[in-house]
Amino acid sequence: MLSRLLPARGTARTLTGITLVHTLGQGLWMALNAIYATSVLGLSPGQFGIGVGVAAGVALALSTPTGHLADRIGPRAVQIWSFLALGPLTAALLLVDGFRQYLLVLSVQAVAYSASRSARMAMIAGLIAPEERVSVRAYLRATSNVSVSVGAGLAGLVLVADSPSVYRAAVVFNASTYLVTGLLTLLLPAVPAQPARPGPALVVLRDRPFLAFVVLDGLLSMHNLLLDVVLPLWVLHHTGAPRWMIAAILITNTVAVVLLQVRAARGTDEPSAAARAARSGSLCLGVACVVFALTEGASAAVACVLLVVGALAHVLGEIRQSAGSWGMSFGLAPEHAQGQYQGTAAMGADLGKMIAPALLTWLAIEHGAVGWLVMGVGFASIGALMPLVASRAERRRAQRDPAGAPARVP
Repeated sequence: MLSRLLPARGTARTLTGITLVHTLGQGLWMALNAIYATSVLGLSPGQFGIGVGVAAGVALALSTPTGHLADRIGPRAVQIWSFLALGPLTAALLLVDGFRQYLLVLSVQAVAYSASRSARMAMIAGLIAPEERVSVRAYLRATSNVSVSVGAGLAGLVLVADSPSVYRAAVVFNASTYLVTGLLTLLLPAVPAQPARPGPALVVLRDRPFLAFVVLDGLLSMHNLLLDVVLPLWVLHHTGAPRWMIAAILITNTVAVVLLQVRAARGTDEPSAAARAARSGSLCLGVACVVFALTEGASAAVACVLLVVGALAHVLGEIRQSAGSWGMSFGLAPEHAQGQYQGTAAMGADLGKMIAPALLTWLAIEHGAVGWLVMGVGFASIGALMPLVASRAERRRAQRDPAGAPARVP
């Protein structure tokens, strides 16, 4: 089982191990973040929301510049120093006294987080051959799902203890995972830095086809909030299904991603194939929304069956859409600017996360089955545009580099 979840020995497996450590802390902190801010630091829910929103905005604004920094000085150096900075910055939450200090710590954390994320994707592009990048990215996602689940389980133990000292110990643990991740990055080979080139530094901002992909990908990525935010409210208020179905759906999703993500990513290394994967994934998401719509007013038994069917359709759409997103973001980026392109690609998902909670909840909870049908049509329509965007982007890439630049893999 372990060999099925991990890539072959070498750089890809080292990347996976580093990701497992990093996401273990993430899984723990995602479940405790709000509770620590409100129960230990004494902030109001509104202040917590403002802090998280400001931090997300900072990370979003710096995503492309920090990606460019990773290209210029080398992504390994950026990843090491950003994670080493995140350690003490996370531990600084132990010293926070008031909302202003909390906001300052989260904002500085967001700078380091943005740099680490852009550098991590540039590391994959720099260390892994082009035809293997999507596969490695799929392994990372599958194994990180396991690690996040373990972290969430540890968070459950912290919540049972429900003590300020235990919450503070969790902060220390999370900070230590950042430090260990930074040190483990030393095990990876260095990726050569890219020299400055004539013309504008942030070339991705002039690449209109790629920016169109980023927008569409961000809109498609809103589906990630369906199971976490929208569906629990839907199950509670619009169906006769028991509450435990919420947990059952989330567990089904996690297990399916772990088992199927690598297989679903096969053959999506080229942008055209990746775009078709995104399109097929969007169709599955559309089907899932239609099935969820049918649960309104259904009996408990029928609602449970339909929710499981919808969850399976959703996870098939999720893993295909993810694979398509990775294939296009890697495949459409010039090798000398992978950092800034991957940083910009991440902005789409960030925007989707910012829009999705309010928009999708409004559609489903306020408008019922009609809202779900609108979502389904929306996802399918967005996915249908992906092959057109990929074709246009590939034509632009051919004009920009007719000879085809060789992959930069040491």
